[in-house]
Amino acid sequence: MPLAGDFSSQFALLNSGYNIHMTSYCDYCNSHPEDTFNREYHDTQYGFPLQDDNLLFERLVLEINQAGLSWITILKKAENFRKAYRGFDIDRVARFTEKDRARLLADAGIIRNRLKVNAAIENAKRIRELRKGFGSFKGWLDAHHPLTQDEWTKLFKKTFVFTGGEIVNEFLMSTGYLPGAHDTTCPVYKKIASLRPPWMQ
Repeated sequence: MPLAGDFSSQFALLNSGYNIHMTSYCDYCNSHPEDTFNREYHDTQYGFPLQDDNLLFERLVLEINQAGLSWITILKKAENFRKAYRGFDIDRVARFTEKDRARLLADAGIIRNRLKVNAAIENAKRIRELRKGFGSFKGWLDAHHPLTQDEWTKLFKKTFVFTGGEIVNEFLMSTGYLPGAHDTTCPVYKKIASLRPPWMQ
């Protein structure tokens, strides 16, 4: 997804149809009310802390699938992803068989990339392993918070697959573990601050 802290370098992946320069994701959404997909995500999800492991897993899978594509493509396909990945139930995805893998690769409603499909299944298995020591995916995140962006990236690369620096940064920013999702003047910033996301603690 677009990064408020480094929006200029991310804008082409947000929506390459616009040939303009924006300073932040908040700026983009305010300037483009017709883009209801990004507006809704900005207002109700981006930067909000998540408690549920399956929602955290969903965000990680969507971030991985966004690699090389526009974020609006992922937003438009989000419901298809939820259906295809069985509501992002970690235990169910971890048990996916070759038949499930073939089903996903044949599903035109999602991103049919073998590496990304494999990453979702493998990362679900790894989250199940993390639970043995930390109780949950969130428990694992909380146990390592706070870390610098570089430290988080090294940890994710060691723990998961298909988790480069940009994916890790966007995942952590979007789930409240790193700051910068919204401008401090954005009304959504105040809503998120009232929830005391990890980066504010």
